[in-house]
Amino acid sequence: MGAAPESRPSAGKVRFIPLTYNQTESQTSALRLILTLRPEWERTPGKIEFIRFTDGITNTLLKIVNKTPGSSPEEIDNEAVLLRAYGQGTDLIIDRERETQNHELLMQHNLAPELLARFHNGMLYRFIRGTVTSPADLRRKEIWRAVARRLAEWHAVVPCLPAPRRPLSTAICGTEQFGMPAPTPSKKDPALQSAIDSVAPGKPAPNVWTVMQKWIYALPIKSKAQRDRQANLQRELTRLVVEFSNRPGLGKDSLVFAHCDLLSGNVIIQPRPAGHLQANAPEIVSFIDYEYATPSPAAFDIANHFAEWGGFDCEHHLLPTKAQRLDFIREYIRGYFTYLATENSPIDEEAEVHRLFEEVDMFRGIPGFYWGIWALIQATISQIDFDYASYAEIRLGEYWAWREEINGTRASSGREMPLRERRWAQES
Repeated sequence: MGAAPESRPSAGKVRFIPLTYNQTESQTSALRLILTLRPEWERTPGKIEFIRFTDGITNTLLKIVNKTPGSSPEEIDNEAVLLRAYGQGTDLIIDRERETQNHELLMQHNLAPELLARFHNGMLYRFIRGTVTSPADLRRKEIWRAVARRLAEWHAVVPCLPAPRRPLSTAICGTEQFGMPAPTPSKKDPALQSAIDSVAPGKPAPNVWTVMQKWIYALPIKSKAQRDRQANLQRELTRLVVEFSNRPGLGKDSLVFAHCDLLSGNVIIQPRPAGHLQANAPEIVSFIDYEYATPSPAAFDIANHFAEWGGFDCEHHLLPTKAQRLDFIREYIRGYFTYLATENSPIDEEAEVHRLFEEVDMFRGIPGFYWGIWALIQATISQIDFDYASYAEIRLGEYWAWREEINGTRASSGREMPLRERRWAQES
């Protein structure tokens, strides 16, 4: 799953199928969807089969194939379709309209499989052959160099498009938010949307800061402990925006079109072309699942990917060392400025490498804050068998450990440096 798609024109308006995938009647509801999309499959002698993928912890992902007699595995895969059904309640934290726009935008740059149709709680898109990576694969040099090159292409080529919003005079921002009950984000509440969009003044919305603001507003606040936690996280977000949103970086407004969820299950190793005999040819990867993609500092997207070297179990001793991060970023910078094809004065690539290396170091704790908030919400809405509450504590713990490291409170108290920070400081 995940080879590079062939060149294609802009998708235009994606078809909508007015049906719903039902987890309790998985095969029946999936069959209705695929036969609506591919009615000819009902008239062929082939056998329709469903293969479930379980790499994610948010959505249901099914591969649907039509095994027609005499067809080769490659021919069957060429006609296969992926069905992705959204996790229960995830519309609270993911803008599905924006996700569709992201997918179409990436299709225009040949960076996403063809989006075939949407339905009430998901989408259908073309299956492409390849191998889903594991966290161990991400730590292989030939793979992480391929990831660096592909991520550089995303960041250099895909434009950051703001969401159209009607100008509103009402905005809620800054410290005034701390004492207010945070309502659930709603497209019917323009004042709240304005508050979310304006969390990072001067930055086009949406962006990674507006996403975190939306999630903080969506946190449960039934108990005093929950309200206190929300207020604390709001203070931290306001602090992060002041410290980080206006730092210089790559891209217009120091933002690039970022994936923001580059875990192993979303990185696909493309198959070697038929007859390709070069054993030392570089690996090529593609990225899938664009529900969290949004304009972001490049350093955040890279630091977020590095955190995924440890997988869902957050094995901090497996994160990249300084030498590995430097090698990754060197490969990234080389690709970024190649894809950018700038005609300005020559780029001092090594200076750019070290500048970005320092930025990624500065951003290393922020992915923990981002996914910690996300997991607190998932713990209340998800029906997937995953311990989101514990995951939230681990990820937020990464953020607080980073904060204590950069402000010196850990060292001044005489406490031992946490494992994740020790690993990050390791040379090789």
